[in-house]
Amino acid sequence: QDKETKMTEFWLISAPGEKTCQQTWEKLLAATTKNNNLSTNSKFNIPDLKVGTLDVLVGLSDELAKLDAFVESVVKKVAQYMADVLEDSKDKVQENLLANGGKVLTMIYQWQAEYKFSSSSLDTVPFLFIFKGVNQIDNDLKARASAYNNLKGNLQNLERKNAGSLLTRSLADIVKKEDFVLDSEYLVTLLVIVPKLNYNDWVKQYETLAEMVVPRSSNVLFEDQDSYLCNVTLFRKAVDDFKHKAREYKFMVRDFQYNEEEMKADKEEMNRLSTDKKKQFGPLVRWLKVNFSEAFIAWIHVKALRVFVESVLRYGLPVNFQAMLLQPNKKTMKKLREVLYDLYKHLDSSAAAIIDATMDIPGLNLSQQEYYPYVYYKIDCNLLEFK
Repeated sequence: QDKETKMTEFWLISAPGEKTCQQTWEKLLAATTKNNNLSTNSKFNIPDLKVGTLDVLVGLSDELAKLDAFVESVVKKVAQYMADVLEDSKDKVQENLLANGGKVLTMIYQWQAEYKFSSSSLDTVPFLFIFKGVNQIDNDLKARASAYNNLKGNLQNLERKNAGSLLTRSLADIVKKEDFVLDSEYLVTLLVIVPKLNYNDWVKQYETLAEMVVPRSSNVLFEDQDSYLCNVTLFRKAVDDFKHKAREYKFMVRDFQYNEEEMKADKEEMNRLSTDKKKQFGPLVRWLKVNFSEAFIAWIHVKALRVFVESVLRYGLPVNFQAMLLQPNKKTMKKLREVLYDLYKHLDSSAAAIIDATMDIPGLNLSQQEYYPYVYYKIDCNLLEFK
């Protein structure tokens, strides 16, 4: 299919059976194809469900609307989190958002009801089963995301500590034991950040910034874009004097004690977090894949149930309607709407009256803001597009 012309949204509609449901299907096919292929169509199989009373149906209609919104939100969250976890490989997101092991669009076309509806009467259709399953996914996602985000956050904080300017960054991975005079009662080594522009001044001045600076004790240990990191050794009692003087020349003394244990611990923490993150990544992506598929399949089930309930409410008993799946072409959506309206407007002599009426009509969900003479639900897969 040409990606540009195809929408990643589907219209799930139903119309009453004419003499046979097959005839309803052929009529739709003829109407949408003779107008230069307004949509790609397929039949949408809905299992036969036993219908309870009208009251039950009206109640179900409301319950299903809520369930639809909830399941859609979870599908979105899982997909969005997959995109977050795959960080730099956004192009990999689509190949991980699969339903039943295949592409989402294929799964919708080949949809088969898996929750065993066959003998169900509608009051006992597994709403609770769908809700519980999807609710569990929602809760698990919160817990897993929170744990992984924590880990990621701690790692980023450590990485930030190991990057950035010499004034603030961790020096653990830069300095070595031999850069310092250690365990001396009288001498101490300081680390000084010297702006590159002032480096010549440093070389000239550092030995005389205070009394008791060890001559030729300064070396450049590291540099970033703007500054050098230098060491200098002096007598302990001259430190305050030296710091004070150094500041006048824009030489910044870093507050740093060489402590091998601490530096080792920092490095180990960083390695541990990095290993943990790598360890959790694979299982998390797998969990997201499996549960995206579960949630998505549940969502299409809810859509199927809505079409069933709404069709019975609109077209009455005995149950006799054909559900059809349309994938509109981008450029001709408006035209498709018109063709469908012409095809089905006879179903609804009172459509105008209904839309003006403020009274509550069973099974007519006006809050949906879209009312057509035929039953219509949108399956919007654009929510799975991540740039």
